Amino acid sequence: MAAGFSEFEAWTPAAFAPRLLTVEDFALLPDELPSGPIRYELDNGRLVTDRLLTVDDLAGLPTELPTGPVEYELDNGRLVPMSPPGYPHGNIQLRIGSRLLAYAESTGTGEASVETGVLLWQDPDRLVGPDAMFIAAAKLPAKTNNSGYLETIPDLVVEVRSKNDDPSMIAAKVADYLKAGVQVVWVADPSDRTVSVHRAGRDVETFRGDDVLTCEDVLPGFRLPLATVFAL
Repeated sequence: MAAGFSEFEAWTPAAFAPRLLTVEDFALLPDELPSGPIRYELDNGRLVTDRLLTVDDLAGLPTELPTGPVEYELDNGRLVPMSPPGYPHGNIQLRIGSRLLAYAESTGTGEASVETGVLLWQDPDRLVGPDAMFIAAAKLPAKTNNSGYLETIPDLVVEVRSKNDDPSMIAAKVADYLKAGVQVVWVADPSDRTVSVHRAGRDVETFRGDDVLTCEDVLPGFRLPLATVFAL
């Protein structure tokens, strides 16, 4: 790699396998971002930058490339291009997210959202996009930065595992959520039709089959039969 890129040479994202890009995609990337000039390289399709980025830089990046739409996360300042989710992923995300929204509106205990950028911490910036989340009323109104990303840490987040997501990478992302102060993380896995529940300092709890997903410490009275989550 060229000078300036070496510190990132062995880097692997802590969350999910990044989307690989082509030289055609590469040609559309800007050489100037809000935080200053930027250089890129492609390492076997993996995008590498010569410096760390900030959440404000994401506004200067294209969301459509020759190979299709692209989304981004920041793994401690390192740029992670992501592919949009497939249909099974999106269906499960909607089923869980809509139930969280209905619960929030009927009980007045908080707010729910999907596909929202959450800034877990800064310097370097860790920006993630959970599939769904819930913020308790005590934390409202939610705080956002100038780019519209959420700075208020949700009480519960949901990640739907995609087929290319390595378990160790998912575990690393769950650890980042809990480190930032998220109380509960749900990981829905379409392949084995389970939802694993993660809390700091506690064993993982797994719901499957005819189980009913509950979360009394964050969502009192909430009930979600798993059969409705994996209805496809």
